[in-house]
Formats: sequence, C-alpha cells, structure tokens
Amino acid sequence: QVQLVESGGGLVQAGGSLRLSCAASGLAFSAYTMGWFRQAPPKEREFVAAIPWTGKGTYYGDSVKGRFTISRDNAKNTVFLQMNGLKPEDTATYYCAATSSYSEGAARQQDRYSFWGPGTQVTVSS
Repeated sequence: QVQLVESGGGLVQAGGSLRLSCAASGLAFSAYTMGWFRQAPPKEREFVAAIPWTGKGTYYGDSVKGRFTISRDNAKNTVFLQMNGLKPEDTATYYCAATSSYSEGAARQQDRYSFWGPGTQVTVSS
C-alpha cells in the first residue's frame, strides 16, 4: 500500500520560511518523479515543483520560481520543499504526489500522478 504523508505546514508571517517534508512508503521511491501541488479554494490545484528520480533537472511553477526549492533524499524516501520569501498568496493546502513519468511536461500535469498525500496546510499572514 502506497502512502505519502506530508508534514511541516503551519502559520508563518509574510517573508518567512517553511520546510515541507513528504515521507513515502510502499513504492520504489527512487524510481518516481515527486511533485508538490497546492490548492486554495476556490482555485484549481496548481503545480508547484517537481523533481525526477535523479534529483537533477528540477521544475517549478512560475509563481514560486526563485523562492521555493525542491529536493529529495532517496535513502530516506523523502522529498522536501523549502519555501522562502512566503507571501499571503502562497496560502494553500500543499500536496505531495508521485508519478512514474519522467518528462518535465508530464511532471507539471496533476493527472499524470498516481499517488497523492492528504496534504498539509500552509497559511501566510500579512
């Protein structure tokens, strides 16, 4: 049974930082591209970042580029999202997801992801 569990969300002031973690189990973690998405109702779920199994060639959404950094530790089956310079518009539920696709185009599409975590809430106050 595949499980993805996010942690590290919380309340932070604008300009602050948070580091999200996603622990994976039940899958060959090192063979999957891992992604982060976010959703702030009533908006649609938005691509945030993704990292292929090699850890190279990371991909970012335009709204977070230069502020967020995705990384992974294959030995610990964990993917991270370091979020700096947080803005109120970053407030959302953040989801970790896994896909067996390797291309950047696929990594940006939520319908290419097979497994999802329950999400962790990030709230940025102004």
